[in-house]
Amino acid sequence: MAVVEIVSFGYLHDAPPAAHLTLDLRHHFRDPHASPELRDMTADDEPVRAAVLGTPGVAALVLATASAVDALASGPSAGAITVADGCAGGRHRAPVFARALAELLSDAGHDVTVHHRDMDKPVVNG
Repeated sequence: MAVVEIVSFGYLHDAPPAAHLTLDLRHHFRDPHASPELRDMTADDEPVRAAVLGTPGVAALVLATASAVDALASGPSAGAITVADGCAGGRHRAPVFARALAELLSDAGHDVTVHHRDMDKPVVNG
């Protein structure tokens, strides 16, 4: 199976990292940052994970992204596949999505690493 690197990030911190697949989660999925009780939390907190994974469309996008990774892995190149997924600040949607994708791909036998570029950065109020 393929070697897959997943990088979650926040668009408000820096440009997206180089990747084979880049997903912008900002406009189609509600931002937990909008809820005062979730704003200062991160993907390490269960209420954030529940909010993101309970958002309509997120699970389907995780499955579709895993299918895209499988399609890339079936090609003739033996190189690693990089998936970048971003939200506004990189603390909520993107890292939850990255972890869900990593779990699915790992269960399918891929060698997966996950890096959260911006999850530990301060809350962005922009």
